[in-house]
Amino acid sequence: MNELPQQLVNGLLLGSMYGLVAIGYTMVYGIVQLINFAHGEIFMMGGFGALTVYLYVLPDGTSLWVALPLMLIGGVLVAVLVAVGAERFAYRPLRTAPRLAPLITAIGLSLALQQAIWAWYPDARSAITFPQIHGGPFEIGNVTIQTGDIFLLSAAPISMAILAFFVMKTRTGRGMQATAQDPDTAKLMGINTDRIIVVAFALGATFAAVGAVAYGLKYGEVQFRMGFILGLKAFTAAVLGGIGNIYGAMLGGLVLGVAEALSTAYISDIPGMEQFGSQSWANVWAFVLLILVLLFRPQGLLGERVADRA
Repeated sequence: MNELPQQLVNGLLLGSMYGLVAIGYTMVYGIVQLINFAHGEIFMMGGFGALTVYLYVLPDGTSLWVALPLMLIGGVLVAVLVAVGAERFAYRPLRTAPRLAPLITAIGLSLALQQAIWAWYPDARSAITFPQIHGGPFEIGNVTIQTGDIFLLSAAPISMAILAFFVMKTRTGRGMQATAQDPDTAKLMGINTDRIIVVAFALGATFAAVGAVAYGLKYGEVQFRMGFILGLKAFTAAVLGGIGNIYGAMLGGLVLGVAEALSTAYISDIPGMEQFGSQSWANVWAFVLLILVLLFRPQGLLGERVADRA
């Protein structure tokens, strides 16, 4: 039990990363009813965009405190360009097609983005070292916070505050809410729904890129398959919180992260369950949690905020 505060912090940090990526899933689904399974690879592209800025744009020896804001901008730009390009050329032509068509397109786009990074970065076939913030770790009571987690500790709440303000207080944010509620009526009211959809893709990509930089700082590496499992977990978090619910996406991420951290730490202490508490089983318990939530509360923890358009 002395480790419980540390495990809760570990889970909240991990869940914050899941939540940042889950926002993209839930925003796109809330507006166009599309599960963008390429979103995990957009997360991955953000990480490699940030790394590219550090390796090929900034002078050698640049302090990471100076480089980090520029890396973040580079990662966001790459992720947003890929997401907006995918919406314009891959998803928009299929907007009126049966739902299976954009789903298959998303899976194909996911594989194509992985192979693009695999070809562009030969070293990406294995993990590539991501620059690290030196110093630390920092201890607060019984809790130890690694230096790489400092960025995530500040970025996650700031990102959520900015998103909440944007959605609730800006004209475009209100347009997003109207389009999610009823796109046909929104068009009649003069809302450019195509632009709203592009904004949703861009915002989701922005938060995914922030999560990718946090991933690189936390784990010290990036690789071309990094978005696959994390993307599935972020989708799981979006469903847990209530698909289409922005705040539910972050809540689902936090619940999933805490559950994963606690299962990894404590299940191995149960007699006869020693082999089920390893890190390799963490992914299994994440999806077990999803199944339980879908069985007992299929609308998610905060409920689905997507109007019934049937």
